[in-house]
Amino acid sequence: MSQPDVKMWLAGPLPADAAPLLTRLANAEDVRYVRVMPDVHLAHDICIGTVTATERLIYPHAVGADIGCGMVAIAFDCNADVLANKSVAGALLARLYRCVPANRQAEAQELPAGLQQQSLSDPRLEAIKSRDGRVQLGTLGRGNHFLEFQADNQGQLWLMVHSGSRAIGQAIHDMHLAKTARTTGGLRFLEVEGKNGQAYLADMTWAADYAAANRRAMVESASAAITALCGGRAIWGSYVGCSHNHVRRESHFGQELWVHRKGAISAKAGEAGIIPGAMGAVSFHVQGRGNPESLESSSHGAGRVMSRTDARRRISTRDLQRQLGQVWYDHRLAEALRDEAPAAYRDVEAVLRAERDLTRILRRLVPLLCYKGT
Repeated sequence: MSQPDVKMWLAGPLPADAAPLLTRLANAEDVRYVRVMPDVHLAHDICIGTVTATERLIYPHAVGADIGCGMVAIAFDCNADVLANKSVAGALLARLYRCVPANRQAEAQELPAGLQQQSLSDPRLEAIKSRDGRVQLGTLGRGNHFLEFQADNQGQLWLMVHSGSRAIGQAIHDMHLAKTARTTGGLRFLEVEGKNGQAYLADMTWAADYAAANRRAMVESASAAITALCGGRAIWGSYVGCSHNHVRRESHFGQELWVHRKGAISAKAGEAGIIPGAMGAVSFHVQGRGNPESLESSSHGAGRVMSRTDARRRISTRDLQRQLGQVWYDHRLAEALRDEAPAAYRDVEAVLRAERDLTRILRRLVPLLCYKGT
C-alpha cells in the first residue's frame, strides 16, 4: 500500500496538540492525500483546517458535525457610514435579535421545495427535519457563528454570515457515525459503495443544501432590516457563498477521489471564496488559484490559537472590549463572548500570507457591527 502524500501550508509552528492527530489521519486506511491549511487547530479526532482525499472510504469526522457550515456575503447599494450612528446600530442589533434568532424561530418555517421533497435515510432524521429543521431555518447558532456588517476599501456596506446546518446536520453526523467501522488507528469510516456509505452521502448533501438555504434566509432577513432602517438594498448579483465542511467527488492528479474538507474551502481557479477573521478583525473575499498541490483548497478562516477554556481563563471582559474597539456589538454579552475575542484566533492576514499560492485577495473588509448568539 502506498504511503499518503502530506503537505502543509502553515502560518507558524504546527500546534503541538495537532501533530498526533495529523499523523494518525495520514496513516489511516485508504487515505491518499492530506493537506494542512494555515488555520489548522485541534478538534475531535480530525483537526479543523485539513483536507483529506480517499478512494473508497468516507470519514465523517473529516467533514465534521456541522455539515455544510460555511460563509455568504452580499453588498448593499449604500455607504457603510449608515452604521456610524449609535442609535441606528442599536436599532439594527435589536432587529437582528428578532429576525435572525440564535436558536429557534418563533414559528416553523417552510422548507424550500427541494429540501422538503427529498427524504432522509432514517425516520428519526425525518422527524428532526420536520421539527428542528423548520424552526431553525434562518437561525444563526452559537459558538463562532456570526452575522457581521462590514465596509470594503471603497466604503461600501457588506454583510457576511457564518453558519451551518444547525441541529439536523449534527443529527445526521451522529446517526451515521454510529454505523461506522473503525480503522486500526481508531478513526471511523464508511464504505462508499456500501448501503451506509451511500446513505451518508445522500444525507450529507441534503444537510449541505439546508445549510446554504439557512444562510440565504438570514441574508434575506438582515437585508430587510437594513432597508427598513437605512433604505439600503441588497445587490443580489454580488451574492457569494462557500462551504467549508463537506466531502465531494473530485478529480486530482489523474485520480477520482473523495475529497473531505473540514474547515477548508474549495479554491479552484477563479472560484470565489470567503475567509473571515475573528470577531472584530478584518475579513477577506478571495479567488482560488487552482493550486493542484493543495487539492485546489485553502483555509476557511483565522483558526483558533487558544481553546475556549484557555481563552476564558486568559482574556478578560476589558480585554475583549479593547480588542473590539469601535465595532458595534451587544455589550451585555461581553462576558460570554470572551472566548471569541480576536486574541483567541490567529491573525487572518498571516494566514493569507502563508497561502498566497492558493488564493488571491479580491477585497478586504473591516467590521462595523457584529451580531452573535451565546
